[in-house]
Amino acid sequence: MSRSTTTSFSAFALAAALATASIAASAEDSLTVVSWGGAYGAAQKKHVIDPYQKDSGVKVLFEDYSGGVAEMKAQVESGNIQWDVVDLEVIDLERACSEGLLEVIPQDILPPGVDGTPAAQDFIPEALASECAVGNIVWSVVFAYNEKTIGGTKAATIADFFDTAKIPGKRAMRKRPQVNMEWALLADGVAPKDVYEVLGTPEGQQRAFDKLATIKKDIVWFDSWSQAPQLLNDGGAVLVQSANGRFYDAIRQEGKPFVIVWDGHVYDLDAWSVLKGSPKKDLAFKFIAYATGSKPLAGMPDVAYGPTRKSSMPLADQSAAPHLPTAHLDKGIQAGSEFWADYGESLGEKFNEWLLK
Repeated sequence: MSRSTTTSFSAFALAAALATASIAASAEDSLTVVSWGGAYGAAQKKHVIDPYQKDSGVKVLFEDYSGGVAEMKAQVESGNIQWDVVDLEVIDLERACSEGLLEVIPQDILPPGVDGTPAAQDFIPEALASECAVGNIVWSVVFAYNEKTIGGTKAATIADFFDTAKIPGKRAMRKRPQVNMEWALLADGVAPKDVYEVLGTPEGQQRAFDKLATIKKDIVWFDSWSQAPQLLNDGGAVLVQSANGRFYDAIRQEGKPFVIVWDGHVYDLDAWSVLKGSPKKDLAFKFIAYATGSKPLAGMPDVAYGPTRKSSMPLADQSAAPHLPTAHLDKGIQAGSEFWADYGESLGEKFNEWLLK
């Protein structure tokens, strides 16, 4: 081992020791941490939750949810706070933060990277863009097919997802407007750089709904990403939308004959946030400081999600690098968090009305 590597790991050990000491007083406390389950949740449990519990003595109740802001809003408005820390899609973060559902997180709680780089320089800029959260992964919504059920014509583009004449069969999509509206416009010929400008107009919104309507009778709706690989495996749909890590895990761990299509993918960040009014706010901050350290984040490429710290990648499994969203940015668009903060509620209502038609 080189001297620089030894120094880096020594620096990490010191930082970990200091972090452990700082939370030792809270050893009898507990936290409720909410995330997404599935392969991602398993990776978080292995690389974040279990090590944190061991190092801190704090008990973590690790729960799953299916996303969105509704449950958080209900807890904050009622004053009945059940969750402390929530893993939130940045596509929902702007709205949650602007509506006062989240605590402001002081960035000076974040430790330097394992190589000594200050946190402000070690994180990618997008990870620290919100005052209400700290970004932990880069991920993407993609679609995939099963080589055993796709038939003779393979899907290659987002337009193929909407072309049931070319590729017959059901499509599976998460039941919310986010991403589905963007995909509809991309498939209808809107240039990636223009998607949110077009979607911000009544005409553009109608155009997206009209495109979705062309496959509406063939859509299988689901609520949780955990359902997606099963639908693809069981033949419930021939083309299935999901977070890229769900498919990657099924391919790598279970040998599933799935093929990921990156064209039109919508990439985003996830971020740790603290629910407004959590009685364990300070402990929640300490958890986030630990969870977004170089070593915990280095475990996220296990499920093909990119860590938000530059110092994490040298510690990560390098075989995952070609499967990370960051290797395919030229084929996708970044999720419009500001757009969905402005339009999420109104488009959510329109989407629900459209579903009932």
